[in-house]
Parts: sequence; structure tokens; C-alpha cells
Amino acid sequence: MLLALRNSALTEEFDYNFIKYALHEYKNPRVKINDLLKKGAIVRVKKGLYVFGPELAREPYSKETLANLIYGPSYISLEYALSFYGLIPERVEGVTSVTNKRNKFFGTPIGIFSYRYINPSLYSYGITLYEIDNRHSILIGTKEKALIDMLYFSDKMTDVSQIEAYLFEDLRFDKEGLAEFNMKRVKKLAKLYGHNAHLFQNLLEDMK
Repeated sequence: MLLALRNSALTEEFDYNFIKYALHEYKNPRVKINDLLKKGAIVRVKKGLYVFGPELAREPYSKETLANLIYGPSYISLEYALSFYGLIPERVEGVTSVTNKRNKFFGTPIGIFSYRYINPSLYSYGITLYEIDNRHSILIGTKEKALIDMLYFSDKMTDVSQIEAYLFEDLRFDKEGLAEFNMKRVKKLAKLYGHNAHLFQNLLEDMK
């Protein structure tokens, strides 16, 4: 049964409807699901969302995919996205996302997932569908969006030198990566986001 369940799954991440269907020959699939959970064959990330346990896992699950599924609408952004793109040196364990719903925090058996609320008028522009592999495509902010989200949630800064200190001293941001930012995207985001984003635009223009 376990092998049949494993072979029918295309990814390491799956939902309740999938496992219920995979176990449809059982009189009470819910009892069997609880049994698999107790044995650690599957792990409940949150209600209705699972990954395979070590016994059945064939490859690492995608935390990014799970972040999109745990709470939505949302997209990956902020520290995790900057680390994902290789723009800051620190490895960020908890997946940080932005949502147009309420702030949320999920401590799960596989890690922490946090969601920051942003006004819906700022939400949509700059989200991209990023293909991790042929089975996983995730919603994530562009490099420009992820950084400007960071600036948006930071204290208001007074001049370009503060933005510079924040980027290169606090975040230890990759200067070469910053030079590759798309100026058109930055200008569009600055119009939407306001003060700190405008200061960042000025810094970027000075660097180019």
C-alpha cells in the first residue's frame, strides 16, 4: 500500500484530496491517514497539506511550493527571496512571504512560514512564476520587488546614505547583483511604494 501511495504521487507535497483518493479502497481512509501520520510515513504540514516522511521521501520537498499553498494569496518575498536569489549571504531558514490578507505565522513540523500583509494596491505588480524544476513552479517576487518589500516594512529613512547603509552594512547586499536590477521595474515599484523606494531608486541611478 505504501509503495502504491508513493508511486502515485508526482511530488513530495500533496493534499488531503490526493491521499484520500489514493486510499479509496479502504473502508475508512481517514483512519488509515491517521495511522500513516503516527508512523511518520507522512507528515502533516498543516490541515489538509502533507509531505512524505523519511521512509518514503525520494527527494527534498519544496518549501517554496508549500509556502504558496499554506496561506494565500501570497508570494515569497523579503529575506527568503533575497537569499533565494543569492543577493544576501545569510541562509534564511524560515520562508517569508507577502499577502494581501492578514499577517499570519505558521510553526510547522518542517519549519516556519510567515506572511506579512501589504495593501492590495501594492500587491500584484512584480510577482513572477518561477520554475524550480519541471514539477514545481512558485509565485515569488522579482528581485526588485523582494528588496522594495523589505524597504517598505523598514523604518522610514531620511536620505540615500541610510538606504546604502541598510543594504550594504545591515543586509550585506551583493553590489554586483544590485547592478543587474531592472531600472524600469524599480521606477514602477517606487511610484507604487513611495518614500523608501524612491530613495532606493535614487541610489540605483547614482550607481549606474
